Amino acid sequence: MAGNTFGRLFRVTTAGVSHGPGYLCIIDGCPAGLPLSEDDLIPDLRRRRPGQSKITTQRKEEDVPEIWSGVFDGKTDGTPIGILIRNEDHRSADYSEIKDKYRPGHADFTFDAKYGFRDYRGGGRSSARESVCRVAAGAVAKKLLSTIGVRVVGYVKQIGEIRASVPDPSQVTLEQVETTPVRCPDPHAAPRMIALIEAIRKEQDSIGGICELVATGVPAGLGEPVFDKLKADLAKALMSLPAVMGFEYGNGFEVATARGSQNNDPFVPTPSGGISTESNRHGGMLGGISSGLPIVCRVAVKPTSSLPREQRTVTRQGQPTTIVTRGRHDPCLLPRFVPMGEAMMALVLVDHWLRWRAVRGVI
Repeated sequence: MAGNTFGRLFRVTTAGVSHGPGYLCIIDGCPAGLPLSEDDLIPDLRRRRPGQSKITTQRKEEDVPEIWSGVFDGKTDGTPIGILIRNEDHRSADYSEIKDKYRPGHADFTFDAKYGFRDYRGGGRSSARESVCRVAAGAVAKKLLSTIGVRVVGYVKQIGEIRASVPDPSQVTLEQVETTPVRCPDPHAAPRMIALIEAIRKEQDSIGGICELVATGVPAGLGEPVFDKLKADLAKALMSLPAVMGFEYGNGFEVATARGSQNNDPFVPTPSGGISTESNRHGGMLGGISSGLPIVCRVAVKPTSSLPREQRTVTRQGQPTTIVTRGRHDPCLLPRFVPMGEAMMALVLVDHWLRWRAVRGVI
């Protein structure tokens, strides 16, 4: 099975399934000398883990990371960083009744079509629980980026029809995001989002939304045209996460109705003698290369496919039937998606920063 490694110079490989003993994460390419311990990984893993609030799945996983290699005397030593995260609360019996049925919205049918075999226990390799590795690796990437002044923050921009008002995405702080369990920095929209999610749960249904991700302090010049443009790698990274159905950056799909005179960002000199633009409709990237302004992108996340209500489907033999997905599932994926999105953005940025250093001969 190919496709389990991401990145060029900062490479992340993951292994494991949601109902196996646990997950393995290997990070190759992290420079030596970065102070690192399990405590650096835990905050973001806790933001991602299940059972953290009443509006998320009630599966209980502590997601305690164990660093097995790559760190010596509290610092990275330049060798591959190995991280183990054990599964503790998997209930495979919840899936025994549907092992021969295809769950609507899931990868059950397509995995069978590709491999002729699938792990029906929670989706196996296609389970969103695999993102625990990405979040752990993303925490390492974030710490490395912080040494050059780069900060990555994500938040819930929209749930259903409820949209947050965020006048300046670059000013949103982690503290504002973590104020509510829905991870929306708008104090007026957040309670309405929570009420909607709770109402949807009672109806045995689910709801989707939009996550906005912002990176500040990114230096100009990151990105590798033609095929490894920064925007292209961010799109691939975020679209590789389960349940993501759309990606945009800057003004995104609004440009379809704009004129060039409205959409262009005029260049202006800065007080320090540099160059910038007076607006950021380009979302911090021009020609696939970072411009030095905040990188702002958004992803649309679909409603959770696993529902406790009856749905129509077929068996592996193609016979019509119905299915009810038992177990514990999120009525809305967005609150736990935020650290996943941040992780993938950080992984792309740190990889391109290392590539930029190599091109510029920076040590």
